[in-house]
Amino acid sequence: MKKISNEQDFQEMIAQPRTTIAIFKTTWCKDCHYIEPFMPDIEKTYADQITFIELDRDEVPDLCEQLNILGIPSFIAFREGQELVRFVSKLRKTREEIEQFLDRAVAVSKAMAK
Repeated sequence: MKKISNEQDFQEMIAQPRTTIAIFKTTWCKDCHYIEPFMPDIEKTYADQITFIELDRDEVPDLCEQLNILGIPSFIAFREGQELVRFVSKLRKTREEIEQFLDRAVAVSKAMAK
């Protein structure tokens, strides 16, 4: 997963014609650490369909304010600079919930490409 620490790199990544998932986390977030063990497997599973990027909310506070990132971890799907769907909840996210979100993001992206 590519770590992004500034808005310019973020804008370049989400402008791609491929689905990009931005994951907003922090070092002090327990739920963010909870997903770390299984995220590499998820990335491999979706590698042919999705580019994953990670941002530390504390490093890009202005961007997070623009995007209305309140809870973490937050997952937002983008394609060609446009937000497709987001997955934010105050509850801990399970692997299954993340995979369901990614499946939805891929479906929306495909629908928009037509």
